[in-house]
Amino acid sequence: MNNYLIPANSKKSLKIFGMFYPFDLILLGSGTVITFILIALGDISSWIWAVISLLPMSITAFLVFPIPNYHNVLTFLISLWEYFTTRRNFIWKGWCVLDEKETDKE
Repeated sequence: MNNYLIPANSKKSLKIFGMFYPFDLILLGSGTVITFILIALGDISSWIWAVISLLPMSITAFLVFPIPNYHNVLTFLISLWEYFTTRRNFIWKGWCVLDEKETDKE
């Protein structure tokens, strides 16, 4: 019975902390740095400026958040974009493709 079963979490060892690729951490880090720069340069007493300055880190944290069946929200959004923007060709190769008869055109 020489069957070898690969554990379901074998790809987690390729990720940082078991859930992030280096690009994910770079994206999150850049959003965090931009947020800190905006906080340092802006007037945080204004709630609108506080929300604007927190947006980069919030958006990047949302994008790298892990979800089931995809790596994270970013890969889900990329897959969704490709699904709706790429052309799909469906070629019929069903059970009756060989049963079709040539019809004479009159």
